[in-house]
Amino acid sequence: MIIQVAIVIFVYVTILFVIAHFMEDNTIADIFWGPGFVVIAAFTLMQAPGWDVRKMVVSILVLLWGVRLAFHILLRKKGQGENFRYLQWRETWKYFKIKSYLRIFLLQGLFMLIISAPVWFIDSMPNAPLTFWDHIGLIVFGIGFFIEVTADSQLIRYKKDPAFKGKLINKGLWGISRHPNYFGEALLWWGISLYAVSLPWGWITLISPLFLTILLRFVTGVPVMDKRLQRFPGWDEYKQQTAPFVPFAKFL
Repeated sequence: MIIQVAIVIFVYVTILFVIAHFMEDNTIADIFWGPGFVVIAAFTLMQAPGWDVRKMVVSILVLLWGVRLAFHILLRKKGQGENFRYLQWRETWKYFKIKSYLRIFLLQGLFMLIISAPVWFIDSMPNAPLTFWDHIGLIVFGIGFFIEVTADSQLIRYKKDPAFKGKLINKGLWGISRHPNYFGEALLWWGISLYAVSLPWGWITLISPLFLTILLRFVTGVPVMDKRLQRFPGWDEYKQQTAPFVPFAKFL
């Protein structure tokens, strides 16, 4: 099934690239990141040898996360123009169109393929009863989803308050982690992956949340946003006092 999923992802990100090209706005890659996983879940569920509770629950969890994230990014983008990263690359990259296709859309497609591993793995397996790990997975997903949604909501309210304009957010979840939204996203994918653990060779799909955690903590998430936050007053103190990723864990 992995080849079929790869083809679906390739078509999906290529369509996004064409749309982004005509709109001259690559932020569409961010908006349709979550829905990409919904497409994968729907496709693999239709290809599944049978439907069971595990497959249905995982599909619903992916749908819930993907749609919520898309609406959040869409509302955040409203009236903002192209994301600062893409705008900077548009101004500095030579052969921007080719590079954006390869380094934004196709690369994002590769990430989708890896991160969605538990979804297409579960849907490729015969039906099986739920186990202890599935219940733990639901709890972990719920905690991660709650953290991500709460962190996003707190950030939106903070930005709307004129009293905090130009200031770092250090209240709520943002007072115990500099990037609780990223932590929540990583955690919920650990939860989804636990649904595959009880299946034969399912533990291999733990590469999905491991890869996403490393990506958010050390590559595309924390380092990029920390660099942007450095311009705010009080950054040095905030950085020293607040964990970068895992709440309360100052070295994580």
